[in-house]
Order: sequence, then C-alpha cells, then structure tokens
Amino acid sequence: MIRALIMILLFIYALLAVPLKSYWQPFVIMSVIPFGFVGAVIGHLITGTSLSILSFFGMMVVMGVVVNDSLVMITKFNDLRLRGENLQISLVQAGGSRFRAIFLTTVTTVCGLMPLLFEKSEQAQYLIPAALSIAWGELFATPVTLLIVPVLINIGNDLRFFKNMILQRFNIPIEALK
Repeated sequence: MIRALIMILLFIYALLAVPLKSYWQPFVIMSVIPFGFVGAVIGHLITGTSLSILSFFGMMVVMGVVVNDSLVMITKFNDLRLRGENLQISLVQAGGSRFRAIFLTTVTTVCGLMPLLFEKSEQAQYLIPAALSIAWGELFATPVTLLIVPVLINIGNDLRFFKNMILQRFNIPIEALK
C-alpha cells in the first residue's frame, strides 16, 4: 500500500512538472494532499467510523480532487504572470477568480455524498467509509488550499530572490546555474 502511494505521488509529480515546466510548482500543488488525509481521518474520528480499505480508496479520490483545486489556482496564477502582472496581484486575482470554482467543487461533492452518508441500509454501510473520507477530506483541504497555495508561491518567490542575491554577492552569474 505504501509503495503504491509513493508511485502515485511520483506519477502525479511527473504529470504536473511537464506541463507546468517547473520543479517547484508541483510541490506547491501536492502540498495540500496531506491535509486531505488529515481531514478524512478527522471525519472518521468525529463520526466514530473505523478506517477501512474503502476509507483509503476515498483518500485517493481526495488526493485527486485537492490536486485539481490547486492546479486550477496555479494555472490562473501562471496565466496572470505571463500577462505581466505583479506577483502579489497575480496571487490575489488567482485566488479570487478561482475561489468560486474550488468552493463549488467541494460543496457539490459533499452535497452529493450526503444521501450516502446518512443511508442506513446494509449495502450502503460498505461505501460510507469512502464517502466519509471524500467529504471530510475535501471540507478540510479546500480552505487550506485557498490559503497555503498562495503562501507557498510567495515563499518560493522569496527563496528565488535570496538565491539571486547570494549569487550576486559572490559574483556568480545566474545563468551559470541554469
């Protein structure tokens, strides 16, 4: 199970790195994945449902949804930067313009899972752990996505600034590292 998770994470990273043409941005996008897992576990604890293999399948679904939410925001950010917008303005506009899409993805998914979560039939009992993982994972990861992605992009920009400052201090041409 752990090997499969690592392989999935590497595959997601590769799929993100190629179109984004960045090594840093896939890490930013994937940084919200653990929060989806935490939300799923919290949901299981609150409802008193034990974790099962279907819970982990639900966590895999959450992984895809939160990566998509982050990708939507970073794509908009990159588009704004290509147009020549300032970093801070790009972050605010990307968060503001994609808030509705990210929020509605979470709300519609959770609302769609509500009937299953409240179902009492025996057949539904097998699917409820997966639905719990998806609903609680998204509810927890969505606000984190809206906050942590812009913060990490800003941190990455600060690190790039400090790297360039150090290189200039020691008279190392920036092009030598490219």
